[in-house]
Amino acid sequence: MTGEVLELIMHRDATMTEDALRKYYTEDEDLKALLDAERYSLFAGGKRIRPMLTLEFCRMLGGEDAAALPFACAVEMIHTYSLIHDDLPCMDNDDMRRGKPTNHKVFGESTALLAGDSLLTGAFEAVASNRAVSPETAVKAVAYLSGCAGRYGMVGGQIMDLEGEHKTLTLDELLKLHSLKTGALISAAAVMGALAAGVELTDPCMADVVTYAENIGLAFQIVDDILDATGDSRELGKNVGVDAERNKNTFLSFYSVEEAQFYANRLTEEAVSAIKKYPDSEILVAVAEWLATRKK
Repeated sequence: MTGEVLELIMHRDATMTEDALRKYYTEDEDLKALLDAERYSLFAGGKRIRPMLTLEFCRMLGGEDAAALPFACAVEMIHTYSLIHDDLPCMDNDDMRRGKPTNHKVFGESTALLAGDSLLTGAFEAVASNRAVSPETAVKAVAYLSGCAGRYGMVGGQIMDLEGEHKTLTLDELLKLHSLKTGALISAAAVMGALAAGVELTDPCMADVVTYAENIGLAFQIVDDILDATGDSRELGKNVGVDAERNKNTFLSFYSVEEAQFYANRLTEEAVSAIKKYPDSEILVAVAEWLATRKK
């Protein structure tokens, strides 16, 4: 698959997700500040990789878009809430995100905090109220997403990241950190796509879904670390070199740029190997290969 074709597919899935996300918002003048802050970050751009994984896994496994879209919206809401909170002064204290001032720089810290809270709770409302799947499937999706987003998932990874600024982590600790902070939500996106297609969590197919997601999640983070050290802030839409400034543990603490890229490529090969046996897996294969070679 050519890069141009993949870009068109990504744009299609992103547009579909954004159209669905807008339906969760009803205007209320009394809540205007909150709604504006949520939408500022939710519709600030980005490739929408996580909702794309939800949609494409559902399609690959024979499901319908209508079943996957609420799950896709939910995972993007959680991702956006995490970015808003990560950028706050009490966390990473970032000024720029996707080429724009961060949420708290525009709306203030209190409103940014509440916007993140609202996106998080709105995500679970979207999953639980998905009428295109059975109630049993919705419950399973809520439980799985909760695990991936909470203390033993993304939030747990974030606290490990913060604590890691004050000590040197081992490679095993760094791998765990990123499997939680970055990988868990990517796994949730893929698994919920399979759930939307009617695949049970106990189905052997689900192990392949998780293998793919875990490997691309780690490869994604390795490339992120490389780009923070070598990328262009204008292309990335955020400041670069911040990992070194904050004394963060990264994969470049253990590997050279070349070694880290080799590691990311090997993880990508394992991800591709897990799913290429399925019909219609070409898009997900292309996504994995693009993530390992992206420049922004």
